[in-house]
Amino acid sequence: MTGAKRKKKSLPWSKMRVPHCEDITRWCRRRLPVLEWAPQYNLKENLLPDTVSGLMLAVQQVTQGLAFAVLSSVHPVFGLYGSLFPAVIYAIFGMGRHVCTGTFALTSLISANAVERLVPQSSQNLTTQSNTSVLGLSEFEMRRIGVAAAVSFLGGVIQLAMFVLQLGSATFLLTEPVISAMTTGAATHVVTSQVKYLLGMKMPYISGPLGFFYIYAYVFENIKSVQLEALLLSLVSIVVLVLVKELNEQFKRKIKVVLPVDLVLIVAASFACYCTNMEHAYGLAVVGHIPKGIPPPRAPPMNILSAVITEAFGVALVGYVASLTLAQGSAKKFKYSVDDNQEFLAHGLSNVIPSFFFCIPSAAAMGRTAGLYSTGAKTQVACLISCVFILIVIYAIGPLLYWLPMCVLASIIVVGLKGMLMQVRDLKKYWKVDKIDWGIWVSTYIFTICFAANVGLLSGVVCTIAIVIGRFPRAKTVSMKNMKEMEFKVKTEMDGDTLQQVKIFSINNPLVFLNAKKFHTDLMNLLQKENASNQPLDDISKCEQNMLLNSLSNGNCNDEVSQPCPNEKCCLILDCCGLTFFDYTGVSMLVEVYMECKNRNMDIALAHCTDSLIKAMQYCGNLDSEKPIFFESVSAAISTIHSNKNVGKLGDHSEV
Repeated sequence: MTGAKRKKKSLPWSKMRVPHCEDITRWCRRRLPVLEWAPQYNLKENLLPDTVSGLMLAVQQVTQGLAFAVLSSVHPVFGLYGSLFPAVIYAIFGMGRHVCTGTFALTSLISANAVERLVPQSSQNLTTQSNTSVLGLSEFEMRRIGVAAAVSFLGGVIQLAMFVLQLGSATFLLTEPVISAMTTGAATHVVTSQVKYLLGMKMPYISGPLGFFYIYAYVFENIKSVQLEALLLSLVSIVVLVLVKELNEQFKRKIKVVLPVDLVLIVAASFACYCTNMEHAYGLAVVGHIPKGIPPPRAPPMNILSAVITEAFGVALVGYVASLTLAQGSAKKFKYSVDDNQEFLAHGLSNVIPSFFFCIPSAAAMGRTAGLYSTGAKTQVACLISCVFILIVIYAIGPLLYWLPMCVLASIIVVGLKGMLMQVRDLKKYWKVDKIDWGIWVSTYIFTICFAANVGLLSGVVCTIAIVIGRFPRAKTVSMKNMKEMEFKVKTEMDGDTLQQVKIFSINNPLVFLNAKKFHTDLMNLLQKENASNQPLDDISKCEQNMLLNSLSNGNCNDEVSQPCPNEKCCLILDCCGLTFFDYTGVSMLVEVYMECKNRNMDIALAHCTDSLIKAMQYCGNLDSEKPIFFESVSAAISTIHSNKNVGKLGDHSEV
């Protein structure tokens, strides 16, 4: 007995399939997309356009890195690191060929809430002013980047957990109106946060519910403190950026290389500020010291993870949604596929690993993706080439950015968000197509403006689910069709006196708890309507009509009405071709319909049933019958009924 038990226990292990080399290779190719496209890289055709795109991308990465680091309330140099490490990791694990992960305005704004809450500006005077051993930065700056790195780390862990749970399929809840409204509202928040730099005002950090309105209230109350030099430089920068970018877009087909206006503006503004000594002469805020090199890795402070969990969830969801939208758009444009779950893995690693290198939260940005489109990038090599140029900036050019005015950086941020802000034009499209989508867009935008991007995203998803639940049970489940539409499928000659003995209904909607009762009601209403419009005058047809009307009713019937007709028998055919999915309530309703028809001596047949539906119905009810119930098609059901001489000729064809 002991030997038998041991043998029985070891049996499942003997049946386990040992992974072969091919399985491991296939798994590696699926989880490391770089192994798929790198061996097929064409140097002659792709290297030159990827190099040009990489150079243009590096300009965007550097400028946005500096700007979004300031937006995240940390030292600008950490934005350069945030433009380097995430881009390398996503190029290895990501599937978007025109998606470059790096610093992102929305995630930077979310992480700034944690930084300002845990390490406020007022604590700078309380910390020691001596420089630390890391890049010569103060303890205050290192504490701030520690909080931002902790947000990045925990946000990446949440994304990796979603990858393990295979939650990529849940992205169908993120509809286009919700994403458009959330990103537009978040871009409005970012522009608002840059008002103090555009106007040259000294303003305390304002966040929280309705913080958007408090910022503008503070600006109007202190309008006299606006620095005219900063305002003028901001206006000139915005006008130059918009005009040159519009010209680049208009003549991109005629010119091979677009003008890197961001780089030109940074160089010109820095040189002008250095020559005129604007920092001291006019009190203009500048970027300041940019240290050289990359510090050794250090783990983010784990003791504050519980304090930043709210911001981490916002970074994980908002960053992933914005990045996935760009990746799917790139895949659709260039005819390749993107795995939603693989994107969770790529962005999770792009946040976890760089957090050990003093990086702020990362995601893909619309401006960088559009730049890769316009410069003709072919593969992820463009992102890797941009990282080479970013390294040159970190080790050589960075200190020269000391005199870059903050108002110019703010102008670059505002113009870079133009694409997101212009999504407000989608309102016209939604109004003409579906007023409900228009309402979802407006409500999501309002929640985003009044609270935050993650709150707006959550409200949009909840609103979408609520509307679907509200609309689903109200959707019409039954419609009528003429018999002629079935004549080409079923050709038979039958007695014309029995046209009303067969009723065919096609179920074209899922059958779940939301619409099961509605299906039952619509079925009876159609039977009543059809028999009322074709009511015969003879007694036999009246008996048949009464039987049809009461076969699916739940009320009590008189004996005269409930008795079947003596010479003729009715039959109901349900075409389940469109029954894509179901739940227990839906299956129970089908079984109930079958049992009622059987009790009324009325035949019922189901066509185009899936194996899962057949098993579910057999499990939920006693369907034992001498006659077949399930058929491969409506034609097969009608042929069987005709061969059994139960009916005369096919009557009407109805659709559910």
